[in-house]
Amino acid sequence: MVRIPLLLAACACLLPTTSASAADRSTAMPGPLVTTTWLAGHLDDPDLVLLHVGEREGFEAGHIPHARYVTLDDIALSDHSGKGLMLEMPPEADLHDRLAALGIGDRSRVVVYFGKDWASPATRVVFTLDVAGLGERSALLDGGMPAWQRDGHAVTRDIDKPSARSTLSPLSLKPLIVDAAFVQAHANEPGYALVDGRARAFYDGVDTGGAHGVAHETGHIVGARSIPFTSIGNDDLTLKSPAALRSLFDAAGVRPGDTVIGYCHIGQQATAMLFAARLLGHPVLLYDGSFEDWSRRDLPVETAATGH
Repeated sequence: MVRIPLLLAACACLLPTTSASAADRSTAMPGPLVTTTWLAGHLDDPDLVLLHVGEREGFEAGHIPHARYVTLDDIALSDHSGKGLMLEMPPEADLHDRLAALGIGDRSRVVVYFGKDWASPATRVVFTLDVAGLGERSALLDGGMPAWQRDGHAVTRDIDKPSARSTLSPLSLKPLIVDAAFVQAHANEPGYALVDGRARAFYDGVDTGGAHGVAHETGHIVGARSIPFTSIGNDDLTLKSPAALRSLFDAAGVRPGDTVIGYCHIGQQATAMLFAARLLGHPVLLYDGSFEDWSRRDLPVETAATGH
């Protein structure tokens, strides 16, 4: 997979959800995006679970106090053999055990942040929490670790000892994941907007992505619009204003109220774009296999030169 510097912190305007635990409103977050000021004021809350996404070396060099290190392998199915897809949502029971192992329980409130500029891995974690039914109780730290340090808050190299495994009730996953057949059936259907979250060069067919050393098809899924994940954030890694985001989606031809179906290389970068879509009130769906799966199936693609 081609790796691109991540330049944004994205937000999910998460629709009200309930988990099987039926946690009461006291565990809800103030919103899908929290500020460094809010986090500093709640850092010692006993029900707070703080997840650091980034390189292990960066976490060990300094992180927000009480943070736990998390990778995509911790919350997703990742086949590194080249036979399966690189990133997939686990089934209910597996995802339940993965989240419980991170210390997430029935009364937990979860804040996810990126250590440097790993914004789309962080939004993939937040998206996964929403799929798990924990959307009301999870949020992204606006601007991540750079904002935390820029605002003068302390970091530490101390690593908290693992706490006892939390009690997490069985999950009931929200139907936010779709497959290639769904994409084919809805790509041009009124009320839906298929959006490619990759860098524009991949969408146009100037560059060709790949995974496991195998090149994907060149171009984009027929009928897809382009909103690069790198366009969602400001230079300081915070999320753009709703008005600025609305302009991006309007320019791409996404109409208010459309259900946004997002895809990218493997199902990571698109989650940043989808969070912006949620902030604007769009229902969202993720094509989890994304262009990796589409290419393996040899399904139709187009480039900027051949598109319409």
